[in-house]
Amino acid sequence: MDPTDPNSLAGGLIACAVAVGALFALSTARALSAEAPAVAAIEIAPAPDPRRAALVEYLADRYRRTADEIEAIVDGARAAGEATDVDPLLILAVMVVESSLNPAARSAFGARGLMQIVPRFHRDKLAEHGGERAVLDPRVNALVGTRILKDYMHRTGSLRAGLQRYAGWQDDPEHRYARKVLTEKQRLSGVVSRSLGDRYEKAS
Repeated sequence: MDPTDPNSLAGGLIACAVAVGALFALSTARALSAEAPAVAAIEIAPAPDPRRAALVEYLADRYRRTADEIEAIVDGARAAGEATDVDPLLILAVMVVESSLNPAARSAFGARGLMQIVPRFHRDKLAEHGGERAVLDPRVNALVGTRILKDYMHRTGSLRAGLQRYAGWQDDPEHRYARKVLTEKQRLSGVVSRSLGDRYEKAS
């Protein structure tokens, strides 16, 4: 570049200005990239289960319990069912018949909790959960009770006989306890079916 040539000097100044501008833009882009906060992942809440909601509402109203209390029981039955491959509605039906969904229920015979487990007869199963005191934990009671029931069903070869054995009524030829539990299960199934029907009607 010739400093005495005005055209040459102007061209040089323009070139310098372009270079400085490019460097400034690059520096700004890097700063913005480094300082920009990471975009948090958007969490989508799962859609409410109409079957669960219907059971909670029905049982809370029927047994005069809070929704929170019944939700814990319904969720405990579902968890026990998933762990043992037993229908959660059958588990809930047994709870209804045995304790009217009272986690603190206790019989004169010593049966305790939702599924009226007699701790002295099932110490081995309760030992896995910390001992006999665990029988009053609703989730433990549901899981252990369901395992006991499934074991009796396996030993006797049928659902009805297993239920009778669970209640200690294996000598009853009329299977009255089993009929009572299965009638309750049918009632709960109706609550679930109606909840799904209501859902489809509202969507249409």
